[in-house]
Amino acid sequence: MDKTKILFVCLGNICRSPSAEAVMNSLIKQRGIAERFEIDSAGITGYHAGEPADQRMHRHALNRNIHLTSISRQIKSPADFEYFDYIIGMDEQNMDDLYRLSPNEAATTKISKMTDYCSRHPHESVPDPYYGGAAGFELVLDLLEDACEGLLTHIEKDEAPNN
Repeated sequence: MDKTKILFVCLGNICRSPSAEAVMNSLIKQRGIAERFEIDSAGITGYHAGEPADQRMHRHALNRNIHLTSISRQIKSPADFEYFDYIIGMDEQNMDDLYRLSPNEAATTKISKMTDYCSRHPHESVPDPYYGGAAGFELVLDLLEDACEGLLTHIEKDEAPNN
């Protein structure tokens, strides 16, 4: 069986998208289904390429036993659009950028917004916590935990037999 491949995308790939990657990896590991998935993250820009996640984001995630291990990279078009099954943006600007980078109509069908999968939080986007305080990092993690659960439920329904 092919793995379901998910790419989480934010602006610089040091706060939100590496956190989404780590939250999803933690969730699928807890459920014993990690072998069915390949999870990655990338940034619209390459400004932080080669760097680990923001240390503040790292600390807040560790408080939840979530380990951010990814190294920042810039999204690659068309390669990432061809390779991944789901490409998940964190906010409207990311969504606009992803649609602009998408190489074709088929690739655009893979793009969705992270908060579309939230069931407990009514936010329109996952806000960038970079210039804020501790509450911003906690909100990001709350939203990502909610959205990753919803995304996993969506994928499981989508890939169930008879669909």
